Amino acid sequence: MNLLVLGATGPTGRQLVDLALRPGDTVTALARNPAALGDLADRITVVMGDATSQRDVAAAALGRDVIISALGQGRSLNPDGLFSRASAAVIGAAKQQGVFPSGVDVVLRRGRDLRLGDRCAEDHVRHVASAVYADKKIADDRIRDSGLDWTLVFPTGLTNRPAKGTYRVDDRIRMKGARMISRADVAAFRHQAAQGSEWIGRDAAITN
Repeated sequence: MNLLVLGATGPTGRQLVDLALRPGDTVTALARNPAALGDLADRITVVMGDATSQRDVAAAALGRDVIISALGQGRSLNPDGLFSRASAAVIGAAKQQGVFPSGVDVVLRRGRDLRLGDRCAEDHVRHVASAVYADKKIADDRIRDSGLDWTLVFPTGLTNRPAKGTYRVDDRIRMKGARMISRADVAAFRHQAAQGSEWIGRDAAITN
């Protein structure tokens, strides 16, 4: 397939690109900073641009079969409407160019990078998390109502561990306690879902 990947410079996006290249897919990455792709840039087509710009996404999506978004907030604590703005750009570009978006996911990491023992910091994180997830809900609802072929992927907490190759995925998963899944396994599922029709028009909850 001919894939456009948004967020390819991030840890999940890089895993996704590596997986796609193994079976011989053609990969294009839209990146604000192409240099962040490192040696990966020599193996794919790189388009410099912003995932929140419909013009940039449409230019990168020309001739592509599927758009896969691995956009994330990273360590940023700025709830700047990334997901709602990117969803509008992707939907507009997909309709313009005739390609199909394959979901967006976000996990706000807590604990390791923030001093949650500080009450002020904890309150700030709660506020930011609320704003980020509210923005994510706007994006998700917009994608569901777009009339396009879409898949939304909802991983539990993300780790950088190697792929297990086995994971649980369903429209809904009943869980107790904190569950984790590796970025590599999430990337593998997203690539697999983009290849077929089983997950079109569905939410995919995924965990180990």
